[in-house]
Amino acid sequence: SVNTFLKELTGWQSRAVPGYLPAKAFFSCLAERLFPTTIIIRPKDQIDYLPEPDIFHDIFGHVPLHADPTFADFLQSYGQAALLTDDPDIMTELARIFWFTVEFGLIYENGHLKLYGSGLISSPGESKHALEHHDVERRPFDLQQICQTDFRIDQYQPILYVLESFEELRDAMNLYALKIIETAS
Repeated sequence: SVNTFLKELTGWQSRAVPGYLPAKAFFSCLAERLFPTTIIIRPKDQIDYLPEPDIFHDIFGHVPLHADPTFADFLQSYGQAALLTDDPDIMTELARIFWFTVEFGLIYENGHLKLYGSGLISSPGESKHALEHHDVERRPFDLQQICQTDFRIDQYQPILYVLESFEELRDAMNLYALKIIETAS
């Protein structure tokens, strides 16, 4: 099973949920290397874009990344840091980090631009738009800039951030988590 495979590789597990979880419950799952996986499937007429997660988005988009040890560490660190704060400004920044990385992130692999964000991978229309459309602003990854960038969930993304590696993401998140720890102290 997927969970057996993931458990052996990175300690992650997928857990079925009927829909959205409250933020703190979601963060708690991530902190424990559990990923809440939605059990509904989108209608065929919404295959190109669906603003909320479904099982295809979660299993095809999110879960494969949990097999990458560096990404797995980033996501757990994200969940642990998010549990330490109720500050609305930091929660907004955390939402932006998740949006522009986990959901709509791009990465260079062997000199080629690739999709890794689940919102991109699980949407054929958004995938093509992200990689090919000339109006998409593809910015180099900068966590500080991401924290200041607004997004909308009801359109193809006009701004995307591009990683050089998952190590870059993990290391930036670890520094950001230290900021949260210092603020919480």
